[in-house]
Amino acid sequence: MPHHLVGAAEIARMFGVSRQYVDQLSRRDDFPKPEVELASGRVWKREAVEKWARATGRKIVKGT
Repeated sequence: MPHHLVGAAEIARMFGVSRQYVDQLSRRDDFPKPEVELASGRVWKREAVEKWARATGRKIVKGT
């Protein structure tokens, strides 16, 4: 069962892209705001990222 919170590495796996590309995506004005910024990086709600992906026509890799 996937966790309800995701970081850049999990989002990268979800979209089949690099963490660097996730960093670029996450700086877009329409990307969900992180729930928290930790020393290890930003963390988002999985549901918010998936909703954004659907709204912007991005495909989510199955099983992530």
